[in-house]
Amino acid sequence: MLDLRTAALFILVEFVFCFFSFLLKAVMFPLRVLFSIGLFLVLLKLRLLRASGAKQPGVAQQIGGGTFVTSDRTRCTWRAGEAGEAVKVWVNCERRGGVSKTRCEYFGRPRSCPGYNSDPKVFWKQVARAFKKIRDKVCVDGRVLVKAGMCKHAPRDANLRLDRNSVERSTAAPTTPPVQPTSATCVKRADQRRTAEEFCSSWASVCAFFMSMLQSEDC
Repeated sequence: MLDLRTAALFILVEFVFCFFSFLLKAVMFPLRVLFSIGLFLVLLKLRLLRASGAKQPGVAQQIGGGTFVTSDRTRCTWRAGEAGEAVKVWVNCERRGGVSKTRCEYFGRPRSCPGYNSDPKVFWKQVARAFKKIRDKVCVDGRVLVKAGMCKHAPRDANLRLDRNSVERSTAAPTTPPVQPTSATCVKRADQRRTAEEFCSSWASVCAFFMSMLQSEDC
């Protein structure tokens, strides 16, 4: 009789254990499914953002850039970014010491050029050479286009054109040279020497030395 009770108790415990195990699996399965779906959606979104070149709002993703120096030794830097269906290029030029600064923007639609769509890196390398070629006309002559050789036969708007309204120039005021002592100070020093020669005779140099100690200004 005792063996039957023990067997029944063992069966009951086994049943309860199996029931709770099944219940736990039944609860965890939907959670695992939801977690897997959520993780898949996050990874898919990140891949789509990376593929489309998405960027933070208000921040233009740089797609090209470079530097060049004009004939008067002004150093200029430029960077290109997407602006909707077009691209925009920001140019900043500064003379050594910040004596003069110039800023301007160029814009264009290089996507209308088949070469740009196939190899944009080569396009921006050719734009860098074009900026160096027209270096003295950058931010100055709106009639001069920044052309890439690969887009020679593309529509005109594939080239970069200066936005005249974006040109900004500033010139620093020249530094003021230090003020030289007035001639009145030097005249006063000369009067001291004559007074020393008149009243000190052979001791004139000694008198002039002590009088100069009392005079703080220099010629």
